[in-house]
Amino acid sequence: MTSSADPISTVSQRLESFASDRRAEVADLGAEAADFVDRAVAAVAGGKRLRARFLAAGHAAAADAPVGAESPIGVDIAGVAASLELFHAAALVHDDLVDNSDTRRGRPSSHRALEADHRRSGWLGDADAFGRAAAILLGDLLIAWSDDILEDAIDGHPHASDVRRQYAMMRRDVTIGQYLDVAEEAAWATAPDDEHAARALRVASYKSARYSVQQPLLIGAALGGASPAQREALGEFGHAVGLAFQLRDDVLGVFGDSAITGKPSGDDLREGKRTVLIAYAREALDDTGRADMDAALGDRTLDDATIRHLQDVIDKSGAVERLEREIDRLAASADAALDGAPIGEAQIATLREIGRAAIRRSF
Repeated sequence: MTSSADPISTVSQRLESFASDRRAEVADLGAEAADFVDRAVAAVAGGKRLRARFLAAGHAAAADAPVGAESPIGVDIAGVAASLELFHAAALVHDDLVDNSDTRRGRPSSHRALEADHRRSGWLGDADAFGRAAAILLGDLLIAWSDDILEDAIDGHPHASDVRRQYAMMRRDVTIGQYLDVAEEAAWATAPDDEHAARALRVASYKSARYSVQQPLLIGAALGGASPAQREALGEFGHAVGLAFQLRDDVLGVFGDSAITGKPSGDDLREGKRTVLIAYAREALDDTGRADMDAALGDRTLDDATIRHLQDVIDKSGAVERLEREIDRLAASADAALDGAPIGEAQIATLREIGRAAIRRSF
């Protein structure tokens, strides 16, 4: 066991150690390979370590382990948590590429950074095409790294097979969710208006709720040898928190401060994201209002004035207020899922605390 005043710092230290080893592996392959690895390492930097937090909480709940800032975190837990962070970084690299996003966490997205590297180096060919191709490979490398660190962490662990099954389910779910998100931007027009919110919730469930909260909890629970009753409670809690987390993200994607979100305000509007918030707004608009919104969504040339106008339309439609009520309902459902669960009182208190922090984005 390793001890740290902050378990999340232990995960970050594990990632730093892993990155150092990967740099050493390519030391003799030239500057291009070294720079590529550095870009992969940079993709993991920053973030709230949300998945690592829930994984540690899931393990503590199942193993009846100590919780809190002074708790030790096992080498196996830190390794699996680090693996989740690497996989998350890979998903963000590919997601930014699919969405053609320019920024991530206040910095250029990976494909834009690689494109800039091409230009700065004076290389031949199309810099944009290079950046996109290199970003695909960058995400693939991060996925391979996540497998490496996972297998190292659970080697010889009594619940290794269970952890692998949960981890594989998470990867399948988020991949399907990513596709559903892409498909919805094209398929929404073929679906009745009253189905848009349900379709958006389906995307939110697979792309975010399961992947961001529910599965990390269950992977941690698998590490701790959770009982079926513990898994059921953690799964219900995690899915409700995860959905609320994503609905809050829908609001931030339209109204968020770029200094906090790391992306331009209104970015979801320019990307044409068919979120629950947009579905609620469309339900409240008349035919002309819906047509105007549909024409604007996904237009990457939208100026700030048009973004402000769309924000005002969405706000006045009552969609934000309706979404906030749904977030409150999900938060209450998450709390209720832990009532009477065969989990220690201290662990339940920690789960509720980090669940509320995730929903409020107060990490």
